[in-house]
Amino acid sequence: MRSMEGQRSDRVARKRSPEEKRTQLKALKERLAAMKSHESPALRASILKGIEELERELAAPSPAGKPRKD
Repeated sequence: MRSMEGQRSDRVARKRSPEEKRTQLKALKERLAAMKSHESPALRASILKGIEELERELAAPSPAGKPRKD
């Protein structure tokens, strides 16, 4: 079955505000800190990758030269 235009299954990046990104970054860091030593290395790597991407997005200047509201 095909997806309709605009569905989340279209593999389009979800647009998030800087505040939403900070909230997600905090949640990922808390999740990483709470992980047990026996949890999957792939899961740990995935969380670390998400943290790095969010930190990179938050550090990057806003597009089109618009000032960010940080």
